[in-house]
Amino acid sequence: MATSYATVNDVQNRTLRTLSNDELNLAKKLLQDAAVIIDLYAPGAQADAKKIVSCRMVLRVLGDGEDTGVPVGANQGTQSALGYSQTWSYPTTGSSGELYLAKMEKQMLKKGNTIGSRSPVEDLVPEGCFEEMD
Repeated sequence: MATSYATVNDVQNRTLRTLSNDELNLAKKLLQDAAVIIDLYAPGAQADAKKIVSCRMVLRVLGDGEDTGVPVGANQGTQSALGYSQTWSYPTTGSSGELYLAKMEKQMLKKGNTIGSRSPVEDLVPEGCFEEMD
């Protein structure tokens, strides 16, 4: 079983509402799942970043706790009355009720799009190989 990088108290402290016991139990399991995803994506990331990212991932799944009739993750919706029609649009990044790493979180873990670049081949070049010769 994976080690969690955050606790349910960390998740609770990052939301303005009180999580129910069912949500706290779910959060505990989701934090373990988030740790596995983070470890696969960025095993060498800093502990603080892993904690923050774990909490953000879990809070996305838990939503705001309001039963608005709008599915979690939907960014646009339409409801009609007598025609019995509902339409929901979801963003192309992420999905409803699923743990995922957002672009900002990938950057927090020092992965994803960053300014500048570095080649992994640089590690293969011996130290001092490109120093200027007198």
